[in-house]
Amino acid sequence: MIKIKSVFRDLKIFKGFRFCDKRGFLREVFSEKKIKKKLLFSIVSKSNKNILRGLHLQTKKPQDKFITVLKGRILDVVVDLRRRSKTFGKHYKIILSEKNCKFLLIPKGFAHGFLGLDKENIVLYSCSNYRDKKSEESIIWNDSDLKINWGTKKPILSKKDENAQTLKQFLNR
Repeated sequence: MIKIKSVFRDLKIFKGFRFCDKRGFLREVFSEKKIKKKLLFSIVSKSNKNILRGLHLQTKKPQDKFITVLKGRILDVVVDLRRRSKTFGKHYKIILSEKNCKFLLIPKGFAHGFLGLDKENIVLYSCSNYRDKKSEESIIWNDSDLKINWGTKKPILSKKDENAQTLKQFLNR
């Protein structure tokens, strides 16, 4: 696993390796020694093409998140909501896929979302803190202040994500 720098403080990209032969492949998915974070639990999600999940974060019990794709391809998007950060209010996008073997380590204080790009997309999240439903917040995916080009105008959303707040609403609460 090799680390790739990003312009966002503490947002890290890792490039893993896949070892293939006629039987299939082997891929290292997580190394606490390399990412230098303690992660308490993992979640696997399956999303079809054009499913958009996010932008989500936890405020009272924030989480570092370690994201990778086991099958398929996603457009992964994070928004820096750390008020003292030089990149506050800015977003970062990256394609994560089973083929490019990239991982994204998202620090506490970022909103996170992704769009499924392939027919079937299986995403692995590992988190530094347990989910706390009372601490969950959502920011609307198409907020005009964020100017995120998701590559689609009509993604498939959950009710929670359809009714998410704007960035201004989140900041003024």
